[in-house]
Amino acid sequence: MKAVVQRVQEAMVSVDGVVKGSIRSGLLVYLGVAHNDTEADADWLAEKIAYLRIFNDEDGKMNLSLKDLASVDGQAGVLVISQFTLLADARKGRRPSWNGAAPPEKAKQLYEYFIDAVRKTGLSCECGEFQAHMKVTYTNDGPVTIVLDTELI
Repeated sequence: MKAVVQRVQEAMVSVDGVVKGSIRSGLLVYLGVAHNDTEADADWLAEKIAYLRIFNDEDGKMNLSLKDLASVDGQAGVLVISQFTLLADARKGRRPSWNGAAPPEKAKQLYEYFIDAVRKTGLSCECGEFQAHMKVTYTNDGPVTIVLDTELI
């Protein structure tokens, strides 16, 4: 699984003009599911994201996790967007190959499992609509953007 994690001041996803999910502050997560990904990968990734210390403490140092932030203000959450394009292989030619992405049935199952895994950490979690053309708007905070890949663990 690959995830692009962005610290945001707010984020929202809509499909055909209808808001599907939004958060006031927290983390926007673009999630790509590969052929060999498992529920264990989703669990590891959800835990990593919940406790990743990328929020500023009172001294302005990145020492707080989203769990820390959510326990203080109760507003912070996660917005998860499915994004198979994270698995693109553009090493050859000009058109990316999507062969690394899991088939839709498996990807959807693991995407939904990941959302549940994030919720099991106690965080509020909103999401987009799987396989839909989505419009995502957000304000990146920092900017802080981290790429996580379970293949590298």
